Amino acid sequence: MIIVAKFIQNQNLLCNQVRPYLKNAIQRNYVAAVKPSRIQLKCSAFSKCLKSFQPLTRFVTTAAEVPTIQQSKWIGRWLGTCAGMCFGAVVIGGLTRLTESGLSMVEWSAFGERPPMSREDWEIEFEKYKQFPEYKQLKKGISLEEFKFIWHMEYGHRMWGRLIGAMFVIPAAIFWKRGYFNSALKKRVLIYGTLIGCQGLLGWYMVKSGLEDRFHGEADVPRVSQYRLASHLGSAFVLYSLFLWTSLHHLVPAKVMEVSKGAIKFKRLVHFSKGMVFLTAISGAFVAGLDAGLVYNSYPLMAGRFLPQDWLALTPKIRNFTENPSTVQFDHRTLGHFTVLLLSSVWLLSRRIVLPPRARYAANALAAMAWMQASLGIATLLFYVPTPLASSHQAGSLVLLSTALWLSHELKNMKYIPK
Repeated sequence: MIIVAKFIQNQNLLCNQVRPYLKNAIQRNYVAAVKPSRIQLKCSAFSKCLKSFQPLTRFVTTAAEVPTIQQSKWIGRWLGTCAGMCFGAVVIGGLTRLTESGLSMVEWSAFGERPPMSREDWEIEFEKYKQFPEYKQLKKGISLEEFKFIWHMEYGHRMWGRLIGAMFVIPAAIFWKRGYFNSALKKRVLIYGTLIGCQGLLGWYMVKSGLEDRFHGEADVPRVSQYRLASHLGSAFVLYSLFLWTSLHHLVPAKVMEVSKGAIKFKRLVHFSKGMVFLTAISGAFVAGLDAGLVYNSYPLMAGRFLPQDWLALTPKIRNFTENPSTVQFDHRTLGHFTVLLLSSVWLLSRRIVLPPRARYAANALAAMAWMQASLGIATLLFYVPTPLASSHQAGSLVLLSTALWLSHELKNMKYIPK
């Protein structure tokens, strides 16, 4: 009370002392989340001094940097569209691989690629393809019409990637110029744009591995490196996740919740679940890269055994986990089993704690999608990897990751209240 009385007596001096501090705080990116309207002060002059420096927020520094609700919605829709297009790129890329079309375009140009316009142009393009291992060892004798199909598949995938770039860069430039972005979002936009460019370069780096003259053994099959394929798919998943997460932040902001310690543990389990979904999807990229889905087409055992007989056939033994098709399929099965059990546990635990409606819907969707994805994987295996099922299984992995991200987003503002 003595301090408050002293405050009131020296209100003019105090305002002069606080004013420079507030100006300095406003210039920083991170300041305390305090709303003057909530502070009950007997000193009206001091309260007026504080109000003159609104708003003070955690991540936004000045009123000019605070996106309006309408601006925030536009940003969310834009990034949501980018996320949807990334989803489409993953599906198209999977179909390109399943139809063995990825090595049909033997050259790469950032902006100069266009389809052949005449039969003579097609013949020239076909002759280029004939100089590389895939034609010589796998597709020798295919017709020009068959070549056109696989060429258009790869061309469509590349053009879709460029369309994502345009869809990102053009609105980003407009929003940036109009002042829609605060300082934190500007940094994110620059990072996202860099990742899009790197993803395009990584795609060509992957394709290039299948065009190299390194397939000389009888068992060698011209294909892209499974390591580069996993990197390309993984970076697409990361980019999609970033787009989706930021879009959710702007379109459906998570509510602040005061919860018990048990709910915080549940939140950590959900974070771990996201990582497991991602890891299982990346292991699937190794299965695709090695055609490991065609090695053992039985379930739940592998040719009557829990472990395949040749699971440690390569030396050094560590190579088996990324280069032995039998071991790679076993790894993917095992990770899939563990992920389904983990996500089922997440659902069971969600029934024991108080969650807001959206978070509960997300938990239900996560469990349902986990079992659906497992069923798609088993069906793909038993039917010898038909293209529709295999493509659905790959798309399902991204849907599963999306539901995990949705649940995690709904829980991100949980605050622990000690008892």
